[in-house]
Amino acid sequence: MTQRTDVVVIGGGQSGLAAGYHLRRLGIEHVILDAQAAPGGAWQHTWDSLRLFSPAQYSSLPGRLMPVQEGELYPDAAHVVDYLADYEKRYELPVQRGTRVESVHRDGPGLRVETDSGSWTARAVISATGTWTRPFLPAVPGRRDYQGLQLHTVQYRSPSEFAGQRVIVVGGGNSGTQIAADVAHAGIDLTWVTQRPPRYLADDIDGRALFDHATARRRALDEGRTDTGGVASLGDIVAVPPVRAARDAGLLTARPMFSRLAVTGVEWADGTTAEADAVIWCTGFRPALAPFASLRLRGTRGHIATVGIRAVDEPRLHLLGYGDWTGPASATLIGVGRPARDAAREIAGLLRA
Repeated sequence: MTQRTDVVVIGGGQSGLAAGYHLRRLGIEHVILDAQAAPGGAWQHTWDSLRLFSPAQYSSLPGRLMPVQEGELYPDAAHVVDYLADYEKRYELPVQRGTRVESVHRDGPGLRVETDSGSWTARAVISATGTWTRPFLPAVPGRRDYQGLQLHTVQYRSPSEFAGQRVIVVGGGNSGTQIAADVAHAGIDLTWVTQRPPRYLADDIDGRALFDHATARRRALDEGRTDTGGVASLGDIVAVPPVRAARDAGLLTARPMFSRLAVTGVEWADGTTAEADAVIWCTGFRPALAPFASLRLRGTRGHIATVGIRAVDEPRLHLLGYGDWTGPASATLIGVGRPARDAAREIAGLLRA
């Protein structure tokens, strides 16, 4: 059976909920389709020690401040999951769980969304699928020859899984640095490998300053002024307390990227080697846009070309929360509110046309 609504939002994590909030405020009929069995989006699947970069009040979705977590300046992932579950309930957002979207097609004046439990037709679609389900692994020579354990950020939970082992963590971004610090604090034999020397932000900079920078960049772009650059122009690594402690204790000494994997470890271009029982790839993600393949919208780096948050070649499709190409800081809790509002307003105009 095909169901009908004005807007289908695909994904019930932070971006999908922000979209639902603004659609609800405008009185636009919508449904939020989420493949997860429980609320919280990707936050329910992160590693145990993960902390936000910002205090709770600077990590909030539109309309509701995140409450402070008792005893913690930077909330943990479980606190974020509780907040998102409460947010969804508070605003009575129409989330349909356990519904996996398989494809989206043009269907006359609207779009048809095919799921594993039936289909929907809508006058507009908001894609809020994020990136967590598309981990990226680089094509490093010998990766298939290595006989130890290989896992990505999405599979890492805690250092207790690696007690007594030799672990290589690959990646100089925030995830790689936080996981390397987690492993190092546990006394595990760590080799930390980065593509370039680690670049730490000043210790007094956290997500508040990063959001201010992204906001200033958005304002400059809106006014036609020179692009000030993304937040990465300030550095790559936020020195949250566990990272700062590991760094200051001399536990985070990065080596350059190895040239290949061998059967029992890794090898650098100069012939030096390191044995490893496990390699943790903290090498990022790609946007999860497979349901839109039939629309033939994909451009460079797997992105869909957009004007703001609207797809260039399909004006009934809006994209939220994938990073700077869908709005500065839009992949953050506090940053997704503005592009979500813009999407809801554009869709309201589309529905009136």
